[in-house]
Amino acid sequence: MDFTDPRAEPGTPDDPDDVKNVVRRGYDAVSERYDEAYGADTKYEALLAELCARVAAGGRVLDVGCGSGVPVARTLTAAGFAVTGVDISEVQVRRARERVPGAEFRCADITAVSYGPASFDAVVSLFALIHIPLAQQPPLLRNIAAWLRPGGCFVATTGHREWTGTEDDWLGGGAPMWWSQADAATNRSWIEASGLTVEREEFVPEGDTGHALFWARRP
Repeated sequence: MDFTDPRAEPGTPDDPDDVKNVVRRGYDAVSERYDEAYGADTKYEALLAELCARVAAGGRVLDVGCGSGVPVARTLTAAGFAVTGVDISEVQVRRARERVPGAEFRCADITAVSYGPASFDAVVSLFALIHIPLAQQPPLLRNIAAWLRPGGCFVATTGHREWTGTEDDWLGGGAPMWWSQADAATNRSWIEASGLTVEREEFVPEGDTGHALFWARRP
């Protein structure tokens, strides 16, 4: 997304459930358009190859904001990992179940989901944290750290600069979308405060701006 888009209005609604419903309805409306617009079949190839090399064979991986299951859940399942995907969009989860029958998918708000300690060898979250209200992101990161086994890997995209706002008719799907993100330094501090060790930070360009990509590990 181009954060200089004149259609984007800054501001945060008072009720986090309201903005989550905006996100849910937005992805329901553009599920297929999103895959087409962002090249679902070919994106993240290098990232997923590195993740597969880092996780032990047969490991358990949680995909936070799994979307339609492609390419993350599909690639990781094909590589022999036990994948659980969580997404707030019913349409995305339905499509994920159809496209990646070997994985497990839940339609849920990730901030309300619970897993046992040390349940996963890796957690991946690509372009999902940026749709979660800022106040709920640090607690979620603490949960993710607890869900990881010692030595477990966390890879996630976050905001690179602080921005909160909406865009009407996102991707031409007839519904708005909402984002809320802190800057990269704040995201790094939140990840580290959760108990994870940041191993690498990269900049992922998108249009006139971009996102931060973090690789972290639970000690």
